[in-house]
Amino acid sequence: MAIPDNIPGNLLRKPSGKAEEQTELQRAPSSYKSMHTYRLDKEKSYKQQYADMYFLRLTKIKPAVEQLASSAWRNTVIGGEPARRVDRVLDIRQGELCWVVGTVYMDMPLKPNILEDVSKDRWISAPLSDRKYYSDGDAVTLEDESGRIRLVGDVLKSVILVTGCIIAVMGTENVNGELEVIDLKFPDLAPQPDRWALTKKPSAKPKDEDTEMNGTGGVARNSNSKIAIVSGLSFSATDASHSLELNLLLEYLLGETLDPISQQEVSQISRLIIAGNSISLDERRHAEEEQAQRTDSSGKKAGQQKKYGYDSSTYNAQPSQLLDEFLATLLPTIPVTMMPGAQDPSNASYPQQPVHAAMFPSSRAYAAAPNAASDEPGWFDSVTNPWEGELDGWRVLGTGGQNVDDVWKYVDSDDRLGMMEAMCRWRCSAPTAPDTLWAYPFQDDDPFVMHTCPHLFFVGNQPQFGTKVISGGSDGQMVRLITVPSFSATGEIVLVDTETLDVSRVRIMGA
Repeated sequence: MAIPDNIPGNLLRKPSGKAEEQTELQRAPSSYKSMHTYRLDKEKSYKQQYADMYFLRLTKIKPAVEQLASSAWRNTVIGGEPARRVDRVLDIRQGELCWVVGTVYMDMPLKPNILEDVSKDRWISAPLSDRKYYSDGDAVTLEDESGRIRLVGDVLKSVILVTGCIIAVMGTENVNGELEVIDLKFPDLAPQPDRWALTKKPSAKPKDEDTEMNGTGGVARNSNSKIAIVSGLSFSATDASHSLELNLLLEYLLGETLDPISQQEVSQISRLIIAGNSISLDERRHAEEEQAQRTDSSGKKAGQQKKYGYDSSTYNAQPSQLLDEFLATLLPTIPVTMMPGAQDPSNASYPQQPVHAAMFPSSRAYAAAPNAASDEPGWFDSVTNPWEGELDGWRVLGTGGQNVDDVWKYVDSDDRLGMMEAMCRWRCSAPTAPDTLWAYPFQDDDPFVMHTCPHLFFVGNQPQFGTKVISGGSDGQMVRLITVPSFSATGEIVLVDTETLDVSRVRIMGA
């Protein structure tokens, strides 16, 4: 029997309004190219020495800082003595005003000593520590291939200095053999590529396609697309409250349970970037502690029965399965770029390589085919950490946070944005590698040297959200810096406007 649709209160009646008002929202498109700056060769070897990295870094950055220092100190005269340039640290003479370029090395009593660990046969890597290396007994030194000299002076207290950064210093050697620093220079920002340097700018839309229906049935002009950045998802098999927040995040990104206006805003998110630590570390520690407490029939702790420092019985696959389900639900509607972090199933040394596709049995169908002839990324792009690419024409550099976390240990400061700015001005994204940040021993090139200046530089898994724009250099470079907070700790994700690089944040509230 046909049910009339004109009876008041009938739940089976047709939706009100005109048919053209029910236009479906479309996900905003995104222009994307992933660069392979930090990919390691398949035939990688750890037999070579790490000293080559410091030599390569000094060789790459030295010309830039020399040019800047020469321009600034060319006509400098103090006490009737002009400042002269010396080629090596060992060429410095006592009482002479001079300047030299070298690599900073921080002599810190609280810093871990790998040689001491090797001498005591500690072949298993120690767990990462959250404590600072900074103390009042730290000494700043400058070294090159010829030798090392200690730096002293009040000017050193006004800047951030860590092991591995390249600087130029001007001063005189005192009777103690130390260089009294009067002034110093950093390389400053590297040359910045133009927008759309790697990808082709999409053609402008016709006027009739540049509009869409708004939530009230009217017509609204399409706003700029946005990139969503999240870190520290920390999937766990035991934390029910955090699972609720992850489900709410999923519903938000899919536009579910939102009003029409909010759905329209979410439809402008053209890509999701996951910046590391997608797997919970607390659960793995808990499993290892439980395993260490269990004993076998002989009374020997089972936790001691490890082969190559690994105990397979402590592994729990469920967090990885939950992450795969999360991605597989998102991928039909939004492209995802995923970086590994310190807690994820990837190599521990910098640069971390992409998480293997075998970890994503459901999501890997959206990834590019292995060994494909085309260099086009898939809808799901598992990338390195650090990662460099071009998004909607902007050059982007992102990390999972280990580089900033390690620099934080060297300084008496909590200004993480200031540390990111210092990295840009040092032209090095991971200056403390390989001294205290585990890294691959590169021999031919140091990929952490920033040959080009990014337009957007973000770092994941930080204590809190922060952003600022820095400028500098002879070409008027501008860089947007973002500290992305851990989602498991704050429930926040970051949205970046792809036209203006303005930043906003959204907080997902759980129970």
